[in-house]
Amino acid sequence: MGVNLSPIIPRKKVTLKYLKGKYIVFDALNIIYQFLALIRLPNGEPLKDRKGHITSHLVGILNRYTRLMSEYEIRPIFVFDGPPHPLKKKEIEKRKALREKAYQEWREALYKGDIEKAFSKAVMALRIEDYMIKDTRKLLLYMGIPIVDAINDAEAQAAYMVLNRDAWTVGTMDYDTLLYGASRMTRYITITGFEWLPSKGIARKLFPEIIQLKNVLSYLEITRRQLIDIAIIVGTDYNEGIKGIGPKKALKLIKRYGSLEKLPKHIYVKVPENYDEIRRIFLYPRINKCYSIKFTKPDRDKLLRFLVDERDFSRKRVNNILERLEKINLAFIQKDIRRYLI
Repeated sequence: MGVNLSPIIPRKKVTLKYLKGKYIVFDALNIIYQFLALIRLPNGEPLKDRKGHITSHLVGILNRYTRLMSEYEIRPIFVFDGPPHPLKKKEIEKRKALREKAYQEWREALYKGDIEKAFSKAVMALRIEDYMIKDTRKLLLYMGIPIVDAINDAEAQAAYMVLNRDAWTVGTMDYDTLLYGASRMTRYITITGFEWLPSKGIARKLFPEIIQLKNVLSYLEITRRQLIDIAIIVGTDYNEGIKGIGPKKALKLIKRYGSLEKLPKHIYVKVPENYDEIRRIFLYPRINKCYSIKFTKPDRDKLLRFLVDERDFSRKRVNNILERLEKINLAFIQKDIRRYLI
């Protein structure tokens, strides 16, 4: 879910052509959730194979990332979450409860024949099962796309990879990546250029947005540590925010008083007692430094076996995808990756 900093963050809108040739690291679960929300039947049901396995995310990844690679020479890298930090468990339980509530409301809407409401509630009832993560890893492996495993938070790992110049930007919707120190993040890297808003029942036009940490800090006239303090006031995955204080008010408070410790007493008492521990999670996250980034040629036989024989994809469709993959110039694999990061 991440922290809500959108109202105070400056960004630059670009086209996909601007990202041509860039190495971009993605939070795998973030992407899976996106496609589970986007690719559904009119009643809100996700796509499934004959055995009931959900395949919406596989369809989305195949279509979007083969086109990004073939049409824009974008090189995607996927990072998978490790076990969650203990402080994140409360947020996970909260999300689980909200999903269960939405699931029940979805079933009720279907029973009443309210298809529009059913679709909206189905999107909110998203649940990722272990087999879906395994299927995603298998698909990416067979497509020849690199996979990196995070120790805890994938956003933290992705931020490190950008700082380490192993990727040009983090492709994400979550501002957490700025808190973790990513020098650059990019939102809305899509082909269709639309985002579904379930609460409003509408779709809106999107363009990629590039956000640079140094520009954010300069524009707001704060430090990264102060940005983290603002996030703690608003609420992060590790703590609930202070009721009634949004990003703009939190910014004013931190600019005026400097830090959480110096806030007026009536506000300070509402700050979580473990705020310094939360700060340290963002400032000094646990990182997997023993990773490798290697693109390989797609494995035609394994892709066909997995998608056609195991997940009931159309053979013709998979062959079309394979043709697209095989046309991608993989000569860059032999070259120095850092030449493509500038």
